[in-house]
Amino acid sequence: MKYLLFALFAVLLFLQYRFWIAEGSYLDVAKLNQQMAKQQKENTALRERNRILSAEVDSLKNGDATLEERARSNMGMVKEGETFFLFLKEQKHER
Repeated sequence: MKYLLFALFAVLLFLQYRFWIAEGSYLDVAKLNQQMAKQQKENTALRERNRILSAEVDSLKNGDATLEERARSNMGMVKEGETFFLFLKEQKHER
C-alpha cells in the first residue's frame, strides 16, 4: 500500500511538472496566446495600410486627376497657362 501511494504521488508530481513548467505547459500557452494577440493586432494594422496603398495604386493607374494632384503637391508643377502665386508669411524683425 505504501508503494502504491508513493507511485501515485510521483505520478501526481510528474503531471504537475508537465502542467506548470515543461514545454507546452500552461505558462507557455499563455505566453503564446499573448504573442498571438499582439501579432494579430499588428497584422490588422498592416492589412489596413496595404488596403490604402492598393487603393492609391489603383487610383494612380486609372485616374489622371490623382496623378495631377500628386504632381502639383509633391513636385510643385503648374499647368500651362496658369499663374503661380507664392504667399510668404510676414517675418517680424527685432531691433
